Amino acid sequence: MSPIHPIVWTLAFAFQILNATCIGGWLAGYGPTTSSDWAGRAVLIEVGMMIWAAGFLGNVYHDDELREVRRAAARKQERISKEQEEKGGSKRVDKVYEVPQNGLFRFILYPHYLCEWIEWGGFWLIGGFGCVPARSFLINEITTMTPRALSGRQWYINRFSKEKIGNRRAIIPGLL
Repeated sequence: MSPIHPIVWTLAFAFQILNATCIGGWLAGYGPTTSSDWAGRAVLIEVGMMIWAAGFLGNVYHDDELREVRRAAARKQERISKEQEEKGGSKRVDKVYEVPQNGLFRFILYPHYLCEWIEWGGFWLIGGFGCVPARSFLINEITTMTPRALSGRQWYINRFSKEKIGNRRAIIPGLL
């Protein structure tokens, strides 16, 4: 795993605290607080929880697939380095990149982004369509992740060729 700068870690932590405070504050102050507020919402909450769980499980699965690709590449890199060292050559080996093949990676290059959106869409449904922090977070994720995924798809094409990437889209199968 690549090292992370302490400032990035600190800002990410601060964002998570701010986000949790916004969502918790909204739910406590504006969310459903009385029996009448909760009436008729059970189905939406249950559907939202299923959508959230599907997104969460998909996110965990695809993140683990990425980690396994990186672990396999690191093992391959180590093996090549040892072979070169045994032959008396240089120890330096260029970083090995591979295209993930399992799960939604067969159709899109950033399924963990899509699953993250599904997760937060489910959370928004659980909180209710008026849950401004959840909606804002989902919109923020879509608007910040989409350009990164599109430029990442171009990186994949430049690195591996259009033929190897094929018809895989960046985030949404067959569309984007």
